[in-house]
Amino acid sequence: MYIMKCSLNENFSRGELNRYGNIELSPSSGVLNYGQGLFEGLKAYRREDGRLFLFRPEQNALRMKMGAERMCMPSPSVDQFVDAVKQTVIANKRWVPPPGKGSLYIRPLLIGSGPVLGLAPAPDYAFLIYASPVGNYFKEGLSPLNLVVDDEFHRATPGGTGGVKTITNYGPVLKAQTRAKAKGFSDVLFIDAVKKKNLEEVSSCNIFIVKGSVISTPATHGTVLSGITRKSIIEIARDYGYQVEERSVPVDELIDADEVFCTGTAVVVAQVGSITYQGKRFVYKTGAGTVSQRLYLNLTGIQMGLVEDKKGWIVEVDGAFS
Repeated sequence: MYIMKCSLNENFSRGELNRYGNIELSPSSGVLNYGQGLFEGLKAYRREDGRLFLFRPEQNALRMKMGAERMCMPSPSVDQFVDAVKQTVIANKRWVPPPGKGSLYIRPLLIGSGPVLGLAPAPDYAFLIYASPVGNYFKEGLSPLNLVVDDEFHRATPGGTGGVKTITNYGPVLKAQTRAKAKGFSDVLFIDAVKKKNLEEVSSCNIFIVKGSVISTPATHGTVLSGITRKSIIEIARDYGYQVEERSVPVDELIDADEVFCTGTAVVVAQVGSITYQGKRFVYKTGAGTVSQRLYLNLTGIQMGLVEDKKGWIVEVDGAFS
């Protein structure tokens, strides 16, 4: 794991690699008492020749900087972030699965590690990165997901932190998610907290609906996270000639949608087979020949080196050849 530290109003300096293990925190640390923490998620992929690659790591760095500003935290520079990720991958290269068998999930954390009893930004901060080999995020694997719309619990509220990747965004979904899974659903699709009529996102991924040649996804206006996979899929879809709309998407549009799919670093592109809303179940196209499969194959092809990267999204991890 990689560790780098700094104090408030200072800049991060050189970090170092350590054996993966527990970290020591003050009981009054900012992250434990006031949720002053951010995390990111990205993956390293192994190609047939053994080389390792990252997908748009600078976007994760920029998103962390944006989140850090919202949470009154210092953050690593983009170069520091990307270099630290590369060092972590090189140190863990034996754990990167073979091509097509998974990837190495990389988890950067930025936390208020210093003690602060009164409500205020912590005096000290730690930037950590650890990694783990992963396969499919959902237990369904590549099978279509079955979602349920929850209109009782909400993931985020206007003016809150729903648009940045703070740790405090994820605890609130657990109750709804646990309840949904107990009823046999894959996950929860949340709607807005004010009007309770517009789609926002699933617990840990963005949502898209397809109707003809139009692909719609909720706009990122503070309560929806700007996913890097989301951003990439929008670009790929527009390259294919689809009309992509980032806007408020009423829940009623689920009724006559052709397809629905989710995007995220962990799930990549996951087809949705059905969504249940207020006791009614709506079913969507899945499998071969769908828009979502076309986008999935293009994106993963770029990530795995099977499709030419014309956008400069792929970053090689120097020194990781094995």
